[in-house]
Amino acid sequence: MICLLPLLIYTLSCSTAHKESQTAPSSTYEVTKFKHPPVIDADWEKEEWTKIVPLAIDNFMGDRPEHLPKVQAKIAYDSEAIYVIFRVEDQYVKAIHQNHQDPVYKDSCVEFFFSPEVSSDSGYFNLEMNCGGKMLFHHQSAPRVGNVNVSPEDIGKVQVAHSLPDLVDPEIQVPTTWTVEYRIPFSILQNYHSLTTPEPGTTWRANLFKCADGTSHPHWLTWAPIDFPRPNFHVPEYFGRLQFVD
Repeated sequence: MICLLPLLIYTLSCSTAHKESQTAPSSTYEVTKFKHPPVIDADWEKEEWTKIVPLAIDNFMGDRPEHLPKVQAKIAYDSEAIYVIFRVEDQYVKAIHQNHQDPVYKDSCVEFFFSPEVSSDSGYFNLEMNCGGKMLFHHQSAPRVGNVNVSPEDIGKVQVAHSLPDLVDPEIQVPTTWTVEYRIPFSILQNYHSLTTPEPGTTWRANLFKCADGTSHPHWLTWAPIDFPRPNFHVPEYFGRLQFVD
């Protein structure tokens, strides 16, 4: 009788390793330096962004959602600002909040939480933007503690572009791809958090999210995985790492 147990163990171990390699997300992203800053126009395909590898926002919190959009983002920087663009292959898309600092997370929304240092001990920013380009932008010293609104004057210095109209109502039921892009000057961040201009070798902590709390098909997606019993993005201990490179 031929013993098949070693072969079975080997096969199972290889299968498991393959599955883990396919599903384990990366929580470190290299932030490339732009030689020439792009025009902020929400064009995912423009030359400056085509050279940069996207990250995937594909971990979900809570039960697996019925609607699971495909969400990608790219981040870059120069000597004056950090740049972010999102592309969402979505459905059930909605944007009814029309003012900055409204609860835009209830709409079809993408979010960038970041601490401009190697840890989040001194607090973090949360910039949440609906598909119509309206943002909720705060700094907090700890999760939901010491929450400070970024001022209207500083929000006005964030360049924003979006592919959908400001108002998306009624909800778009059919598959729809949308983008948002923005440029955040380091100078406005310095009004709320001590930081130096990033250079090659700098590390920030961050996570990126997609949500749609108030739509017909809510979901809560993350880039860096979060081990938490319910949907909650305000857990900086699970932030991934942004490594700035030349």
